[in-house]
Amino acid sequence: MATIAAMTSSSVPTPLSSSNSGHRRHRRPMGVAMASLGGKAASLGLEIVEGDGGLPKVCLSSDHGSKTEIYLYGACVTSWQVSSGKDLLFVRPDAVFNGKKPISGGIPHCFPQFGPGPMQQHGFARNMNWSIAASDEIEGDPSVTLELKDDSYSHSMWDFYFKALYKVTLHSKSLSTVLTITNMDKKPFSFSSALHTYFRASAADASVKGLKGCKTLNKDPDPSNPLEGEEEREVITFPGFVDCVYLGAPKELQLDNGLGDILTIQNMNWPDAVLWNPHLQMESCYKDFVCVENAQIGKVHLEPEQSWVAEQLISII
Repeated sequence: MATIAAMTSSSVPTPLSSSNSGHRRHRRPMGVAMASLGGKAASLGLEIVEGDGGLPKVCLSSDHGSKTEIYLYGACVTSWQVSSGKDLLFVRPDAVFNGKKPISGGIPHCFPQFGPGPMQQHGFARNMNWSIAASDEIEGDPSVTLELKDDSYSHSMWDFYFKALYKVTLHSKSLSTVLTITNMDKKPFSFSSALHTYFRASAADASVKGLKGCKTLNKDPDPSNPLEGEEEREVITFPGFVDCVYLGAPKELQLDNGLGDILTIQNMNWPDAVLWNPHLQMESCYKDFVCVENAQIGKVHLEPEQSWVAEQLISII
């Protein structure tokens, strides 16, 4: 597995691309969210609107015609449209927007736990309200930084003080996300994480390249007892149920979504990857998406005041 990088909170990672490329389940008032931008929203290609279920969402629009939408609930990116108008992400038809359960689709967060474990599935970050910490625009490419801090709800499952920052930047043909986790406690803590990205796809025709030679933990046929192995295929397809962890994944994968689009999925400091399609377990929509996830399966250990930073860059070729 790739080496875990823990940086001090003052550390600034080298980006993958330049600018060109209390209980928190209550709803955050849109007026409060807008006020946090200091009145600069219009000039930043940024708008806060009422989304599904009345939940506030941030809409970014670049000068190049691309768009993205991020719900403050879960800091979930639910849409990424390139200039052609095609949305490359997928939100499941059974997704609910009631502020009581995670949004199923787009790019949900898994933090501070990936998968099952001592707390709820995939942790709590995906079903808490994040706030707007900052926004910016460089050469027509807008960005927004969302923030999540511990509260009584998170402490009921994971008794640590922390801060998570999630910067989303929209480019003409790519979408960048930078996740920073900082230990605000006086004691060390450990966590795992992932970005559970749903890509719009024809599952029968989709394929992924770049994972040959990786150690695998295959959850088919027994999810509770993954089968260890090594990926021998150059091109991985989705012929049926797929749930496989790839340890020591490369810095770049390529996804053919089967709909005429080729995407590259680059990462910095996400050492692992996960491929998932539920097949007949989700008959209503499994044919219409595949999940290609950047992940940190092993535990990240942070001392007080240390930070962990991981970046994802999804681009359409």
